[in-house]
Amino acid sequence: MPVQIPDDTDFISFKEQCENPDGWTARYNRGSVTVWCRDEECKTVQKLKMRITCKDVTAETLYDVLHDTNYRKKWDSNMIDTHDIGRLTVNADVGYYSWKCPSPLKNRDFVTMRSWLPLGNDYLIINYSVKHPQYPPKKDYVRAVSLLTGYLIQSNGANSSTLYYLTQVDPKGSLPKWVVNRVSQFVAPKAMKKIYKACQKYPEWKRKHNPNLKPWMFPEQNTLPCINVADLTIQRGDSLENIDESSLNEEKQVQHHSDDEET
Repeated sequence: MPVQIPDDTDFISFKEQCENPDGWTARYNRGSVTVWCRDEECKTVQKLKMRITCKDVTAETLYDVLHDTNYRKKWDSNMIDTHDIGRLTVNADVGYYSWKCPSPLKNRDFVTMRSWLPLGNDYLIINYSVKHPQYPPKKDYVRAVSLLTGYLIQSNGANSSTLYYLTQVDPKGSLPKWVVNRVSQFVAPKAMKKIYKACQKYPEWKRKHNPNLKPWMFPEQNTLPCINVADLTIQRGDSLENIDESSLNEEKQVQHHSDDEET
């Protein structure tokens, strides 16, 4: 299927999904973080929505942190590799991301088309998986599929913001129930808190690392090679290998991923 770059209606639809409570069940609600699961979630493709209130972080800082791949390498401890592949338009590009899964699961990776848009007082970033001819599935990774993933950032005033994160991912495998439970109860809340902490430290970091370089805000700074959208196709899950990991037991190594989890 051909790749379509999102337009304003796609962003508005995504925003409505983030804000609409209908059909969602809260699985975690503690402090400033809430995690919901979609009621009709199936065993393999889970749809999650998260929200965190950032009382001392501006919406602009959140937007910058979620874009800045160089800074992500500083705070995203689950990330193995991430880099931008090329640009499609002034507000759309293609990128690669791989991350560590809890042992004994195999690590996953994505190739996604990402698009972003400031919309009034909000900022939105959305992505979905695509096939790129130079980035086929790798031997040591399971190529997962983002059906729809994104962020909605809302300003709550001069120095406060709210972040929504909505994701629907096919991990390309039958996951054990402990993984599904762990994602909503531990992994998702921890990820939101980690983004919040990264935002608090970003202004000082950015002042020392190309403070004026923000190609997501200033397209003329973008030096990525151009990609023709016709060279991309939508990554369908049924074209990738499924890995059956449903019988795997949680290993002690998982504890390493939760040592610094907050309650």
